[in-house]
Formats: sequence, C-alpha cells, structure tokens
Amino acid sequence: MNAKELHDKTPDQLRDELVNLKKEAFNLRFQQATGQLENPARLRSVKRDAARVKTVLNQKAAQAAAAE
Repeated sequence: MNAKELHDKTPDQLRDELVNLKKEAFNLRFQQATGQLENPARLRSVKRDAARVKTVLNQKAAQAAAAE
C-alpha cells in the first residue's frame, strides 16, 4: 500500500482500513507470542501501513480545518 492509494480514499474508508490493520497487527502479535508467526516481516509492514493511514488522515483533517 502506498500513500497515493490512500489519498484517493475518503476519511471513512481510511478509518475502516486503520481498524482492519490494527486487527491484523493484533493477530500477528498473538501468533508471534505463540511461536506460530510464519512471516515476521509482515508485522513490520502492517505497522508501517497503519502509520501511513494515520498520516493521511491527519493531513486530510488539517486540509479540512484550513479550508474553513
């Protein structure tokens, strides 16, 4: 997922995406704790994707506040 794709989404879609990423991160952490994690790099990419979504949400909020 790249930032360009995220900029095209609405804030509601971004919030849904963030919820899904947080759920996935939780499941991956759980797998890691039980020793069942097959792809440790996926945990890092999910965290980064969540950070990208948060960044785009904050940018959109700032743009909305500046437009008013």
